[in-house]
Parts: sequence; C-alpha cells; structure tokens
Amino acid sequence: MNDHDSKQFMQCMEVWGGNQHVDSGVVMAGLDAWVFSRPFGNSDSGGDVYYVSSCATGRITRLLVADVSGHGGHVAATAASLRQLMRRYVNHLDQKQFVKSLNGKFVSLSDAGVFATAVVTTFFAPTNELSLCNAGHPPPLVYRANRKTWEYLSSADVEGANIPFGIDDVEDYAQFSVRLRVNDLVLCYTDSLIEARQPGSTELLGQDGLLRIVQTIDPQQPESLTRNLLTAIDRELPGSLDADDVTVMLFRPNGLAKRPSFFKRMMAPIHLLRAIVARPFTGQAIPWPEFSIANIGGMLLPRLAESPATKSTEKSAQK
Repeated sequence: MNDHDSKQFMQCMEVWGGNQHVDSGVVMAGLDAWVFSRPFGNSDSGGDVYYVSSCATGRITRLLVADVSGHGGHVAATAASLRQLMRRYVNHLDQKQFVKSLNGKFVSLSDAGVFATAVVTTFFAPTNELSLCNAGHPPPLVYRANRKTWEYLSSADVEGANIPFGIDDVEDYAQFSVRLRVNDLVLCYTDSLIEARQPGSTELLGQDGLLRIVQTIDPQQPESLTRNLLTAIDRELPGSLDADDVTVMLFRPNGLAKRPSFFKRMMAPIHLLRAIVARPFTGQAIPWPEFSIANIGGMLLPRLAESPATKSTEKSAQK
C-alpha cells in the first residue's frame, strides 16, 4: 500500500479507501485515479478520509475526500461508518441521498465534537459527467487537456448549503455538474496544501499559490503529478506539510466504459443478489440500486442519465 507503483483494480460494487497511509493508483472502468495520504506525524492513520467506489456495471464511480475533525480512534470508527455509506449508495447515480446521509451521520456525532469538510463527486462514464458537492472543503482543481490550463472547479450559480457536514441538519446541499473529456484531470486535496506556510509566518500559500505551483507540474505524467506537486510545495515552503494530515486524490476519465457490456448489465442483478444473501454473514450494507429512469434507463440509453445542469454547461465546458 505504501509503494507508489502499486495499483488497486476495482471490482464491481467494491469500496476502496480509509484513513491510512497510502500512495497508490486505482484503476476503474471509467476512471484512473491516484491517491496519496500521509497522516500527521507519520501515524498509521489520520483525520483525512478517502474512498472510491464502483457500481455493479462500472458506469458509476463515486469519490470522497474528507477532513474529519480530530485524530485517533473516533476518526477510525467514523471512517468505517463512511465505508458502509459508500457501499450502501454504490449503485446510486444521483448522489443527493448519499450526501444527505453523510451529513446525518456527522450530525449524530456532533455532540462528540465530530464534523467534517468534504468533497463528494460522482462520475458517470457513458457521458463523462461529473457531479460535485462541496461541504466547506477547498475547491478541486481541474486541468482541461484541450486548453492545457488549470482552474478551480466551483460554481456560484447553485442553490443549497455548502457548510461542513455535522454543523446543521441540512436537507439540501449545493451540487453542480460538469462535463469532462478523456485525459482531463481533477485534483482533490485537503487544506494542508493551501495552509502551507513558512515557519513563524502568517502568510498562507492559499488557493492562488497552489494554482501557481500546480501550473509548473507536467500534467502528461499524472502518476507522478501528486508527488511532484508536494515536492514543489516543500521546496518553496520547507517542512510546511509536516504540520497536518496530507491527502491528495487525482483522477481522469479514461474513456473505457462508455457503455457497459451486455454481460455486465446481466450480471448486475446477480451481484446484488449475492450481496443480499451474504448480508447476515458479512454485516455489510446492501447496495440497493437507485430506482429511477436516469439510473435504470441510463443502462440502455446514457442520455437519460444526464442532469439538466450538465446539458446547460456542456457547451461551455467543451470550448
């Protein structure tokens, strides 16, 4: 797990991740991803949580990066709970219910002082649509391969809350969707990167500083981009990344799951049945599918799964 050349090959309805030290590639049907996480003080586990899940047909990939308040045992228990939620909603195209459940989990832990900032994304491979919810977390960066430029992935034109999970019993978090192209890159990270600073200084690297540094890194080598980025930050601000947990998740569409094969579509109900039968023995949440036209119908006609937000932004995203 610590070898940066290692790769995790995702299976159907699998959830991978946690809050441990990791430097690994993750291969899915529609996405390639690279995850780096280093807990504070080189501990075995930390307050940053990262998860990736793949649905029964390989069309839906969900990615989560969260910064949970505190360290130690309660974070490990929280990470285990989040894994169960990831599994429960692994076959949901619409991530709204998952986001609502995430907030509900942290609200239930609020008396213990536990809350979290997080970025939740769902990638639909047949249309290269990425849905995103930001709960008080630093905004992801996106590299547009056709323009060869980095920019922040955010939207001020959506309604809903964007406060950290666990602060209030929010029913509706702000979410938006964008269209990605094959080889575009999305970089999610925790606040240790933008809070990097010289010892004794109050001036933070900030979002502008992070954007400036990432623009100096070669995007054609995504497998080494995270390590090169962290090295560049440490070169400019020596030792600044040692003061907190550090987690970076980089992913790109690979164009390999435009439409699930007939075999995969036929096997999906069988995988679900196996999960139901195994539930008494494994204790794992049952990954019930989202019974909607977008999700079920989208298996046959991908355009049915597109959100209005994506249709309205498709033209501008492809310029």
